[in-house]
Amino acid sequence: MSLSKACLFAEDSFITQVEYGKMLYENPRGIGCVNCHGEKGEGRLIAHYSHKNKDRELKGVRINHLGFQEFLKSLQESKKVMPKYYLTKSEIQAIYQYLQSKKGNKGS
Repeated sequence: MSLSKACLFAEDSFITQVEYGKMLYENPRGIGCVNCHGEKGEGRLIAHYSHKNKDRELKGVRINHLGFQEFLKSLQESKKVMPKYYLTKSEIQAIYQYLQSKKGNKGS
């Protein structure tokens, strides 16, 4: 099923699918993806810390290069640090489409 067919709700809404994806990306369930994965899904540094006298970094991984199936799978698997959001497939599609729209938008 194509992204456009799966997200027909956006056509009947006052916001576009990309706008909906942006809202979800910035605050899906209280903690925004943007905080760890960056404005465009490029990944970003979350924290510096020391452990056993060694300096360490906690980073949010880059996600803007993934194909949809890999993106979907990564959100459905448990991660050590990443919270479980319990997003629907249509919400995940909207976020994915938002990230794809950011690839062609270098200025924002």
